[in-house]
Amino acid sequence: MRAKSGDPPRTMCQKILAGHESGANAATGLIEVRVDQVALGLEPNRILEAAVDAGLTKSNVEVTVAYPSHCFNTRASSSGQSSHYKITPEAANWGLLVAQPGAGFASTIHFERFACPFRLLLTDDPRLANSGAVGMLTLPASRSQLCEALLSGKTSIRPAVSVQVLLSGRIRPFVSARDVTLEMLRLGIEERIKAVFAKSEAPVVLEFGGPSCKFLSMGDRAILAAIAPQLGAAAALFESDDKTDTFLRNQRRSKAHRTLTADPGAPWEDVISIDLASVSPLVMDEHQKVRPVRELEGRAIDQVLLGGDSGVSLRDFLAVAALLKSKRVATGVDFLLCTPDRQTLEVLTSGPLADLVATGARVLEPDARVLTGEFYAPSADDRALKTCDHHGQPWGMIASAETLALAVATGEIGDPRHFKRPVRISVPRTLPTDDVLILRGGPRGRGRASERPAPLSTRLPWNGSIDLTVTLKRGDLSGPSVFVAESLEDIRWISESATAPPQLRAVIAQHIPAATASVLADMGVLALRANKETIKRVGAAHCVHVPEQPASGGERISIHLDDETDSLDFLDFEPVHK
Repeated sequence: MRAKSGDPPRTMCQKILAGHESGANAATGLIEVRVDQVALGLEPNRILEAAVDAGLTKSNVEVTVAYPSHCFNTRASSSGQSSHYKITPEAANWGLLVAQPGAGFASTIHFERFACPFRLLLTDDPRLANSGAVGMLTLPASRSQLCEALLSGKTSIRPAVSVQVLLSGRIRPFVSARDVTLEMLRLGIEERIKAVFAKSEAPVVLEFGGPSCKFLSMGDRAILAAIAPQLGAAAALFESDDKTDTFLRNQRRSKAHRTLTADPGAPWEDVISIDLASVSPLVMDEHQKVRPVRELEGRAIDQVLLGGDSGVSLRDFLAVAALLKSKRVATGVDFLLCTPDRQTLEVLTSGPLADLVATGARVLEPDARVLTGEFYAPSADDRALKTCDHHGQPWGMIASAETLALAVATGEIGDPRHFKRPVRISVPRTLPTDDVLILRGGPRGRGRASERPAPLSTRLPWNGSIDLTVTLKRGDLSGPSVFVAESLEDIRWISESATAPPQLRAVIAQHIPAATASVLADMGVLALRANKETIKRVGAAHCVHVPEQPASGGERISIHLDDETDSLDFLDFEPVHK
């Protein structure tokens, strides 16, 4: 969609928001926007319960999908501990689409089957940022914003600002999009995003552009877009072009295509340049440091996890199958295969899956507990290699599918260029699009469901001031606590966890993205920002006294440590609708 003659140049994000804006509040700086899609991937039952309490009888959003994160219950959880992961089928009567256990991970399913250019998607799962690969603006939202969208089809948000990521050069053989995302982490782009956020106090969107975008497959674009939350950005966008059109045709959704490009001279807050030709095979080690593969050459590996909900595409599975054909898994290596969705699994069953199984792969269901390490936990973090990003507590090392393939064949980390001859991969154009495990109910608005979502335990309410115990480590908390976050990964652990401890009452960090602050506020977690020196003092204290929280964000509040007082920023960028 191009700007009209005489209009100022706009970014892709500005065009999408302008096309959805229905009002603005100059006093708060918020705009009211029409919401096209809602995806519930972390706490679907909790959000549906709140929406029903507010009077939901039908979803007023064009597409609403609820995704379970667990495929099955263990004996310990069958008593109801994990009931909020199982979505009642009656939810389809509210006009929702309900993914059944085994359908796949939310981010992959939504990207393939529902993502559309020039649309606005609200979600409770930041991992759906990969839908930006088709030109869909995907924003993480609080529970109140999601409920408001379900009830009215609209919500209020803070306008985002954009940072352009210019891609040049061509990716070399045995280097993949997963390596490019690791290079973005290695370059410290997160610090530049922080600087933009500190200046604008608005959500930051990465907009990928440059001459090399046309050479990237849609799977590669999805992998790059998915890195946005790890960099502190709210979302990522790619242009909607001919490749997008072809992708939607292959998914039998050609009518969803709309052209979307940024205007020349658009107002970028920053411009980041990346030369794809300079990227080499990389590994994020067990200490979360990105290093060249050659620095870890020869390290023994005993577990390899290929798959998950990020960092891998259909092309990667096909490449690994071709590289390992007629080879056998190295002695002592556990080769785990976790396909992201049924479409990928069905394509692989035409032959590549047989090759992978013959190599020694064990096929797992797409269950989030595989990605957290709760199931199939490795013997040691420095001996496990995976393609997916961390979920919750970091474990293992992250690398590209080609690097994993070499580890499967040799039992140790090595440069995938040791394979010498790259394989030529052709991704099928005809893809299975029968959504057999997505439950579709009647038309929107046909009656109220007969069954409510299972009620869940809620957090302790704020009641004036409170004394909190200081904790520096993730995990269960014995009493009301404040968590001192050392990295953005710590913040993501809280905001992306459907089972964050109810006793967690506040988070203190140097940087908390605007969208995440809203999500934390809706979870009952106070988001506080402080400089490095203050965080160090808080970390050394045993107890923190927090006064009654302000009515709105952007104010400073004073907290009392063991024997001193410090002033911190209270973050709550969108109003919480009670």
